[in-house]
Amino acid sequence: MQRAHGANRAKVLRRRLDQTRAAETLADLRLVHPRTHALTGDRDGLISLDLDGAYRLLLEPIGPASAVLKDGGLDWARITAVRVVAVEDTHA
Repeated sequence: MQRAHGANRAKVLRRRLDQTRAAETLADLRLVHPRTHALTGDRDGLISLDLDGAYRLLLEPIGPASAVLKDGGLDWARITAVRVVAVEDTHA
């Protein structure tokens, strides 16, 4: 991680991964890191966690179809697994 992202971002990335691993649901992760949010547009369906600057850890929720609400949003308390998609500058 340090080679790819530098020491500072690697440290924050490790913390976010540990927090993600420790959370039982996405709702728990939002309590630990309040700027956790769903993305829209070309990244619709992904979850973003701040790292540093404009860089974000992007996660894809894995869970039952019933975790998707009628309005298309997520029932954050029903998502118990995620897949790491990327670490990138989402504003570029």
